[in-house]
Amino acid sequence: MKKDIHPKDYRLVVFKDMSNDYTFITKSTVKTKESIKWEDGKEYPLVKLEISHTSHPFFTGKMKLVDTAGRVDKFKNRYKNRYEKKS
Repeated sequence: MKKDIHPKDYRLVVFKDMSNDYTFITKSTVKTKESIKWEDGKEYPLVKLEISHTSHPFFTGKMKLVDTAGRVDKFKNRYKNRYEKKS
């Protein structure tokens, strides 16, 4: 195994599921620009998630998945050729 390939700067980071406001704290090396005040009163880096185990259809049993971003872009890409032909 190669030596010194794993990061050493692990710290506590808060992850927040934006679809249902579920938050959890764990160690990570992810770089963030935002921070949040946790329940213990300390401030931690914040990572915003679109989906977690509390909102994923496999874990919740609900088969509806809400797409929070990119719907308009997907539509435009799908019908891009039709718009270009008319113009």
